Amino acid sequence: MAKSTSQQLEGRSALVTGGGRGIGRGISMTLASRGAEVCVSDIDAESAEQVAAEINEGGGNAFAAGGNVTDIDSISEVAQSAIETFGKLDICVPNAGVLGGPTFMSRRDYIAEDWDMTWDVNVRGVVNTSDAVVDHMKERMYGKIVIIASHGGRAPRGVPDEGRGNVQGPYMVSKAAAIQWTHWLAMNIGQFNINVNAVCPGRLWTPMWQAIAQNHKELNPDLADMSIRDIFEMQIKGTMPLGREQTPEDIGKVVAFLASDDASEITGQALNVNGGGIMN
Repeated sequence: MAKSTSQQLEGRSALVTGGGRGIGRGISMTLASRGAEVCVSDIDAESAEQVAAEINEGGGNAFAAGGNVTDIDSISEVAQSAIETFGKLDICVPNAGVLGGPTFMSRRDYIAEDWDMTWDVNVRGVVNTSDAVVDHMKERMYGKIVIIASHGGRAPRGVPDEGRGNVQGPYMVSKAAAIQWTHWLAMNIGQFNINVNAVCPGRLWTPMWQAIAQNHKELNPDLADMSIRDIFEMQIKGTMPLGREQTPEDIGKVVAFLASDDASEITGQALNVNGGGIMN
């Protein structure tokens, strides 16, 4: 008899980077609700501790770990801590990501800092996180790596410029690289019974998309009287056939599926969870 959804990941252990807020929090909470033990990692250690505490208060099993995915030694220490705490590590979710440099919201065009930061976090950070767990998974002949990319890495959005400039270019290119890394890694470690897939979220009311809406507001005088929430909803209605936003929990549910044995024959795929905003 198949396990119920609440037992889907019973006996499994997971590491989630960028787990302290937004999509990462939703993934961490969902994996825990499906029975997994979770190491919640975030460069903001306090936010990771809050999520881990919430999981534990709800009857789950989690602990928090700081960690910088751009530093291979740092994220390797986090992975080793998870392995020692849980006795093994079955699931790895490289989720940590950035939009660009600190002044992203006020600019129309990208600068060198945007390329540097998106490459370091969204690409090298994903590679570092994967590298930190692969040897352990190979030894055990079992593992699930679920990379969080973006539907922006699948195809450009809208028409050229669209009143927002090209400040999102580095972000979209970095997410395309994360998808390509997913394909490459899946091909090279499948022989060790390790599944590697990516999830491509659409538009979620998280700090990241709030920053994007703020960027649109500041650069477009015709949006000056709109709240950033109104701008966000306008974008959804104009781009998504289902006409509704996604939530961190929506992403968490798909990650849980791909991390489960129900998805044992799925690898090397990048799955859009975006209300049909981009179709492949």
